[in-house]
Amino acid sequence: MVVLDVVVPAYNEALRLPDTLILLRAALAELGVPCRVTVVDNASNDGTGDVVTSAPPGRVPVRLLWCGEPGKGFAVRTGVLASDARYVGFCDADLATAPAALGQVLDLLADGADAVVGSRAHPESVVEERHSVLRRWGAVAFRGAVRQVVRGVSETQCGFKFFRSDVARRVFAPLRCGGFAFDVEVLGRAERAGARLVEIPVNWVDVPGSRFSPIRHGWQSFVDVAKIQWRLRGADVAPATPMPVATLPVTPDVTGGTAAVGMRP
Repeated sequence: MVVLDVVVPAYNEALRLPDTLILLRAALAELGVPCRVTVVDNASNDGTGDVVTSAPPGRVPVRLLWCGEPGKGFAVRTGVLASDARYVGFCDADLATAPAALGQVLDLLADGADAVVGSRAHPESVVEERHSVLRRWGAVAFRGAVRQVVRGVSETQCGFKFFRSDVARRVFAPLRCGGFAFDVEVLGRAERAGARLVEIPVNWVDVPGSRFSPIRHGWQSFVDVAKIQWRLRGADVAPATPMPVATLPVTPDVTGGTAAVGMRP
């Protein structure tokens, strides 16, 4: 049984994906439980899928899924709903969030958290960013708008979130926002279902090549948040108490091993 499945949405990531897979698989191998990486090719045209299918075998398998519906949110939904793992979540293809936090994620989920949310706004986070003044102020305004939808976490947009499988299916199955604000809808639905959201600090580096543009996508994100708020209207936020937790033990990985891979500092 796969314990942790990490979904990586990928649109034209043929250049960055090889290093990402090496680093991510190495971090997962350190956890000592059966893990898997699921790359969802979001209608790329640069050979992203070929990078995945040509990845060398190892103790952490990699599989490829296809999502023809444009949008990061829809790509993540495809991977989450196709997962049979006990816990499932996603990280970005640029690996801006250091994968070393996966150990803490697994521990928290095993201890009863329904969802673990990486947050750059956490006081213990280490963030290296090179954003413009426009983008920084836009982020502040966006967080203010998001507070009307998600109240239990201080930041929703870090691409590093993991869930119990039943919780993940419950919040991703009805997802209608496929754009950059999809995290808001996912976390808003989780809160309204009574899921216990645990926010953790991250080591995050602003990696060049982001798909997000404040000019092209900023206004749309605000529009999407307004739509999400309307969509979830009338649904009270349930108390943040844990849902029933499966008591299956976390068993050691006995699938074999590969040569050690150096991790990024």
